[in-house]
Amino acid sequence: MTTVLHEPVVTAAEAPPRERAVGATRAFAWLLVVTGGLGVLASWVITLDKFLLLADPGFVPGCNISPVISCGSVMTSDQASVFGFPNPMLGLVAYGVVVAVGAGLLAGARYGRWFWLGLNLGTLLGVGFCMWLMSQALYEIGALCLWCCLAWAVTIVMFWYTTVHNLRHGVLRAPRQLVAAAVEFHWFVPVAWCGSVLMLIGTRFQDYWSSLL
Repeated sequence: MTTVLHEPVVTAAEAPPRERAVGATRAFAWLLVVTGGLGVLASWVITLDKFLLLADPGFVPGCNISPVISCGSVMTSDQASVFGFPNPMLGLVAYGVVVAVGAGLLAGARYGRWFWLGLNLGTLLGVGFCMWLMSQALYEIGALCLWCCLAWAVTIVMFWYTTVHNLRHGVLRAPRQLVAAAVEFHWFVPVAWCGSVLMLIGTRFQDYWSSLL
């Protein structure tokens, strides 16, 4: 059974001109569809709750569980509307594009190098923005939104596996040893990354978690 990474490593220099348009395995295509779909779901719920809060300041989002896990605190912060409109509205568009790309790949689409570089850049900007929002939630707002955490996680996975895909196909040029390591140990970076986020959450709210014991 073909996995996200079980296919030959081919650099762009080695590929004949007719093969410069690159497709993807079904596993990677499904990864984009699933992570993009989860991102759309998280963005939709946050956007809906944000507008309900704007209409009724007394509205309590369903994920207001405790002083720490408090979506309302995050949604009403200045950081929740960095560009002058609710951040998740941007997510609705961006994650929707990822779903469309994954669906195209499932249908057999092949994209040029510029397209894959654009997708990689987009996911890089997305994961950078998510990490900034994470730092703001932990150290400025002092509260967590579970739907936001879901968006952070899927964006990390989306960015990393897009990068691995591009390394494997020579869209991103790198030494063969680096490419081979990324392909062989593809699981390490997302596991370590998400684990580090969980560690930061655990240490930031250590006193609260201890009070629950």
